[in-house]
Amino acid sequence: MECSVTVHNGTLLQEEQNLYIKRATENYGKQPTHMDIIIDGEYVNIDYTFAKEPFERIRRITGYLVGTMDRFNNGKRAEERDRVKHSL
Repeated sequence: MECSVTVHNGTLLQEEQNLYIKRATENYGKQPTHMDIIIDGEYVNIDYTFAKEPFERIRRITGYLVGTMDRFNNGKRAEERDRVKHSL
């Protein structure tokens, strides 16, 4: 995935932009999809945009927080199947 960079209030060499991308990747564990670099004298402010992470639903089933019941053994599956579901 390529990161697009927008520089405000000045210019930066491509090498320096690549170093900012590398730093963000090391600090956050993933590469940004876009960076806004705002030059303020000797300082720079950087705004990162990352790709959206998939959302996994977590539920409480028989006292455990789970996303799926894939790792439940037969006893836990039977407990889930036999539970009383309350309605409002």
